[in-house]
Amino acid sequence: MNLLKTYISNFLSRKGSYVFIATVLARIFSFIASWLALKLISNEELGVVLFAYNIIVFLIPISGFGLNQSLLRYGALLKSKKEKNSLFLYVLSKGVLASFVLIALIILSSFFVPFKFENTQLYVVILSFIILPSFIFEIIRAQFRLQHNNKSFAYTEFSHSIILLLSVFILSYFFQEIGYTIALLATPLLTSLLFINKLNIDFSSKIKLTITNFSFWKYGFFASLSNVVTQLLFVIDILLIGYLLEDTEMITNYRYISLIPFSLLFLPRVFIATDFVAFTEKIYDKNYIVNYIKSYMLFFLIVSFILLSFSFLFAEQILSILDSNFTQFVDTFLILMFGIVGIYIFRGLFGNLLSSIGKAHINYYIASFALIINIITNYYLIPKYGIRGAAITSAILMWFTGIISLIWFWYLYRKLLLNKN
Repeated sequence: MNLLKTYISNFLSRKGSYVFIATVLARIFSFIASWLALKLISNEELGVVLFAYNIIVFLIPISGFGLNQSLLRYGALLKSKKEKNSLFLYVLSKGVLASFVLIALIILSSFFVPFKFENTQLYVVILSFIILPSFIFEIIRAQFRLQHNNKSFAYTEFSHSIILLLSVFILSYFFQEIGYTIALLATPLLTSLLFINKLNIDFSSKIKLTITNFSFWKYGFFASLSNVVTQLLFVIDILLIGYLLEDTEMITNYRYISLIPFSLLFLPRVFIATDFVAFTEKIYDKNYIVNYIKSYMLFFLIVSFILLSFSFLFAEQILSILDSNFTQFVDTFLILMFGIVGIYIFRGLFGNLLSSIGKAHINYYIASFALIINIITNYYLIPKYGIRGAAITSAILMWFTGIISLIWFWYLYRKLLLNKN
């Protein structure tokens, strides 16, 4: 119990409670913003904007070619404030240039894609510019974490969601779908302008760093690609259900049944976001890392037991809140709930520990391999078991990727410590 108390105490001392509350509120405000857009804009026009936005959302993780990821990991290993300051300026200048290159590629590509819906290309072009402010917003958030200022990091999340809610309401009310598009673009820009001065960056003080080499760029690029493939893992089930079953009702059923399990994945992200810099700074201290792993796994074992117990006891009641017709899919819901436990205990922790030791490309390989297995397995299970087959595949892969991450981390971590000694 002392291990658990210490873990929670350390989380709270790092202002983890602020990160938790801000994340929950951000999800609520984001939901309200989506609901307002649905009420203020015609479904047909909103659907076109959302279709274009979903294309860009997949590419946002590779904004700046993932240099925001490199800033967080390599910045945590730097000792002095001047070095961290210089690394931020390097990432800012190179990342802005890389983001413009990515925007240009998206716009150029849009002329060669035969979009099915009218005005899709227009919205893709406009929304592609989200990549730049989104990158700046992410490096500001990363720098707050490097400064051990999780309180301000949490405020960026909260402020972003408030600005999104207000801008969506005001601009959608007056300008409908164009207003909604501008709101999506303006939100990260306004939030970045609000917080960049609070970093206290000395823009005139810059030193050359030896760490900004090929490995630095490679780490960020593969870390961002890993996020893209991981997102695709959560989307592929829906796509395959639609393709294999040719039943839009089953797509809707699976989308809403999986809503609660997948939404609960925010919890390990909150803890990792709060602790990533702390355990990266001490990554060569084996005792510290082992104790952190024990504490984390103990905490999420308890959380998982509580969630699974609650789900098994009240599954029908939970699904009936969404729609009484969903109660016939209790088994699908429970399978997904069991699956997220694999992420809670293994994947969330060891995937980030792999990133912490500079092996983000391993996460990419694991996620890519899982994506291939997902497609192959679903081609067999979905026609045979329907949406329950998709849930079985997802649950197995959540555990599989988590356990593989664990094995790879310990293998590579031992090598890292041996090479250092």
